[in-house]
Amino acid sequence: MYKSFSMDLAGRTLTVDIDRVAKQASGAALMHYGDTVVLATATASDKPREGIDFFPLSVEYEEKLYSVGKIPGGFNKREGKASENSVLTCRVIDRPMRPLFPKDYRNDVTLDNIVMSVDQDCSPELTAMLGSAIATSISDIPFDGPCATTMIGLVEGELVVNPTQFQKLASDMALTVASTRDKVIMIEAGANEVPEDIMIEAIFKAHEVNQEVIKFIDTIVAECGKPKHSYVSCAVPEELFTAMKEIVTPEEMEVAVFTDEKQVREENIRQITAKLEEAFADNEEWLSVLGEAIYQYQKKTVRKMILKDHKRPDGRAVDQIRHLAAETDLLPRVHGSAMFTRGQTQILNICTLAPLSESQRLDGIDDLETSKRYMHHYNFPSFSVGETRPSRGPGRREIGHGALAEKALVPVLPTVEEFPYAIRTVSETMESNGSTSQASICSSSLALMAAGVPIKAAVAGISCGLVTGDTDDDYIVLTDIQGLEDFFGDMDFKVGGTHKGITAIQMDIKIHGLTRAIIEEAIYRTRDARYYIIDEVMAKAIAEPRKDVGKYAPKIEQITIDPQKIGDVVGKQGKVINKIIEETGVKIDISDEGNVSVCGTDRAMIERALHIIKSIVTDIEAGSIMTGKVVRIMNFGAFVELAPNKDGMIHISKLSDKRVAKVEDVVNIGDEVTVKVIEVDKMGRINLSMKPGDLAPKAENAKKENKEQPVQE
Repeated sequence: MYKSFSMDLAGRTLTVDIDRVAKQASGAALMHYGDTVVLATATASDKPREGIDFFPLSVEYEEKLYSVGKIPGGFNKREGKASENSVLTCRVIDRPMRPLFPKDYRNDVTLDNIVMSVDQDCSPELTAMLGSAIATSISDIPFDGPCATTMIGLVEGELVVNPTQFQKLASDMALTVASTRDKVIMIEAGANEVPEDIMIEAIFKAHEVNQEVIKFIDTIVAECGKPKHSYVSCAVPEELFTAMKEIVTPEEMEVAVFTDEKQVREENIRQITAKLEEAFADNEEWLSVLGEAIYQYQKKTVRKMILKDHKRPDGRAVDQIRHLAAETDLLPRVHGSAMFTRGQTQILNICTLAPLSESQRLDGIDDLETSKRYMHHYNFPSFSVGETRPSRGPGRREIGHGALAEKALVPVLPTVEEFPYAIRTVSETMESNGSTSQASICSSSLALMAAGVPIKAAVAGISCGLVTGDTDDDYIVLTDIQGLEDFFGDMDFKVGGTHKGITAIQMDIKIHGLTRAIIEEAIYRTRDARYYIIDEVMAKAIAEPRKDVGKYAPKIEQITIDPQKIGDVVGKQGKVINKIIEETGVKIDISDEGNVSVCGTDRAMIERALHIIKSIVTDIEAGSIMTGKVVRIMNFGAFVELAPNKDGMIHISKLSDKRVAKVEDVVNIGDEVTVKVIEVDKMGRINLSMKPGDLAPKAENAKKENKEQPVQE
C-alpha cells in the first residue's frame, strides 16, 4: 500500500505518492502538482567508481511528448536528443543538490525525472526539482537535505509565487530559488531590467516559501525515509598532507599559485607535482590520490591568503576588475562582430541577421513558445584553456552558458514590429580564465549594436566569488573572479544587466548556502562593476546601435495586404511568388494576417518585389496610368502584363494617334510601356491605350500642379 502526502502550494495542491511506483529505486516520488505528473527517482551504485576525483552525479529530465498529447515530429517517432529546456532544467536541479552530498562520496548517483503529464499552470520543471529533493531525501543515499525550490514572477509590480501560464506571459521576472532550512543555495533568474532591491525582496520571498515546503518534506522523510547507507570514503589521508608539506612548504605553494599568469601558475604546479611524484614513487596508495591532494593543498593556500590576508592570486583588491578591452568590426563580411576581453578571458561574438522565417522552431512540452527569433550560442574550444581534445559538439555547460547570455539580452531586444529580423549571436571563446559567460553578455551586446540592431540599452555581465571561514560572519566577497578563485572558492554569482536593472542571474555555490548579507553584497557589488564596464569600456567601443544594418546584412521591408489577397500573391502552386523571387532574388514571407516581409541585400530589388506585390493586390481602375511589359502580340493588338496574372489589351487602334498597319511597328514582346486603363469590363477584361492623347491629360495636369506650387523662400 502506498502512502500519499499533500500540501497547498501557491493555491494548487501538491501531492506526493511514495511506494506507488518504481519501488526498486533507492528513492522514488510520484509527484502531482495540479494535473502535472512527474516521476522522480534517485539511485546510487553499491561501490565508488574507481580512478576519479569527483562526485559522479547524473541528473536527467525527460520530456515525454505524450504528456501534452503530442507525437514527436520527424521520421523517428520517439523522443530523441534532450531539448535545451531539458538540459537547463537538469542544471538547475544539479546545482543546488550537488553540494549537499558528502565531499568524499564517489558512488554513482542518478536523479531521473520523467514528465508524464503537464498542466501548463503547474510547472513540470518545478515539480521535478521538488521531486528530486524528496526522492533523494527519503532514499538511503547520504544527503544533507532536504532542500526546496520556488519560482517567483513579477506581475504589475506584485510578486507572484509559482506563477501560472498567463502570469508568466505578463511577468517581468522569472526567478527560481532553492533553499535549505537556513540558507539560499541556488538562484536562477531572467528579468526585464528589475531593480536590485526588488530582486532581493523576491529572492527572500521564495526562501520563505521554501521553508514551508521543507517542513512538508520533513513529514514525508519522518514516515518513509530509509537509513542512510555507509560508504567508502575517498578523502585524502591526513598523513599524505603532512608528508607533502615537508617536501613543499606552504610558503613555496603560495609562491607557486600567486601569479596573474595562468600558464605560469600551471607550470609551477606541474613542477611541484613532478617533485611529489618522485618523492612518493614507492607508495602506490598515495600516488593514486596525489592529484586530489595537490588540488586540496592549492585550495587551502589560496583560501587562507584571500580570507585572512585579503590577498588575491593576481594581486588585485577584492573589488577590483581585471584589465578590460572592447572592440568591434573584427570580421569584415559578417553582419556584426565584437570582442570583449577581461584579463585572460576573451570572447569574440558574431551577430547574424535573417528573415523571421529562420526563427528557431521549438518542439517541446511548453505551449507558451513555439519559436524564438533570438538565439545565442556559446562555444568553448579546448585551445581556449591551452588543452587538446576533439570537438564533440556543445555539452550541458556550453548550452547553459549560451542560454544565460541569451536570457540577459532578450529584455533589451527590439520588438518584431521595430526590427523584423531573426537574430543569432555566437560567442566564440578565444581564451578562458573565468566568467566567459559574462564576457559573452558584454561581447554580444557590442556585436548587436555593431550589426545595427536597435537594442534598448547596453547589457554587461560580471561575476562575484566568495571565500568563507568557520562562521557566517567570516567571509569575503570577490569582484570579477578568475578561474583559480572559482575552482577554490565557494561561489560563482553571475549577474547581467543594464543601468536600469538586472536582466539575468545565475548563482552556483559549493557550500551549504548563503546568508542574506552575502547575497545583498554580491548583488550590489555586481551592479557597481556593471556600471563601470558599460560606461568606461563598452561605450568607448560603440556608444549606441548603428542606424542601419551593415552592407552585407539582409535588408527587410514590410507591408500589410488584405489577407484575402494572399492567394493572389502566392498563385497556384506558388507560381506567382516563385516568379517574383526568381526575378528579384529576394526572400518573401507572408503571415496569415497579411504581413509581407521582403528580404534581400539589394534595396532596388526589394523595391521591385514590393512594387510587384502592391500591383497584384491593388485593384485596377479605369483612368489609372500604369507601366507594364508586352507579353503577347496578336494581329488586332498587344497584351501587356500589368501585374502577375493581370494582363490588359491594347487594341491596334489604341497604340498611337496615327494609323498603325502592324502592331510590331510600335511595340515588341518584352517592351516596357506606359498605358492608361480605359475600361475594366464586367468580365474583368482590361482595355488599355497608349495613345499620347489619352496619356497627355495626366502630364498636362502635372505641369499645371507644378506651376501652382508656391515658391519656397
